[in-house]
Order: sequence, then C-alpha cells, then structure tokens
Amino acid sequence: MNPAILLAVALGGALGSMLRYLVAGAVQSSAWSGFPWGIFFVNVSGGLAMGVIVELSALKLQIAPELRAFLTVGILGGYTTFSTFSLDSVLLIERGAYGAAAAYIVGSTLLSILALFAGLWLVRVL
Repeated sequence: MNPAILLAVALGGALGSMLRYLVAGAVQSSAWSGFPWGIFFVNVSGGLAMGVIVELSALKLQIAPELRAFLTVGILGGYTTFSTFSLDSVLLIERGAYGAAAAYIVGSTLLSILALFAGLWLVRVL
C-alpha cells in the first residue's frame, strides 16, 4: 500500500466523520424527530457527492490518486459508507450485472439490518 494514500484516507476519514456528526446533528435538530432525517440527508448527499467526484475525476479533471482517495474513501467514507455502497451498486448496474447488483443491494440492506438485530439480541440475552 502507498503510505501517502493511507494517510490521505485516514485524514479524510477523520474529517468526514466530523462532518457527518455536524451535518446530521444540524439537520436532525431542525427536523421532525420521528424520522432519522439527519442520517437520511447524509446518506443521500454523500451519494450525490460520490457521483460528482467520481464522474469529474473520470471525465473532466485529472485528480491525483491521493486526492481521489482522500475525497472518496476518506471524506465520503467517513461521512457515509452509504455513498460507497451506492457507487458499488451503480457500477454493477452499469456493467450489466443486474443479478449481482440486485443481490448486492438487497443482500447488503437486509443482511445489515438483520445483523444489527442479531447484535442487539446477543447483547440482550448475554
């Protein structure tokens, strides 16, 4: 692994996590509390940002690998891992791997939620 890329990811991850905390908190405090609007906003805005960064770096701009890793894996990975999930899903769809995309989307969503329930259950019964 390239040490410069690892450092870029680490720094971006810290910044992205702080950004998630601040943005989600600000949105949630000004929204109806019966729905997780803060994280919902973070997930959607992170997906939009991932799309913009990936497409700009592919079609319009020459972005160094360190900067791309800082922005995508680092900042957006810390801001929301949902953006990476969205990117992986879109890449599978664009490649025509519809079955794999469906399995990935449904499997990731359902299994992650079921795994969270399993974690809650384990702690509650132990």
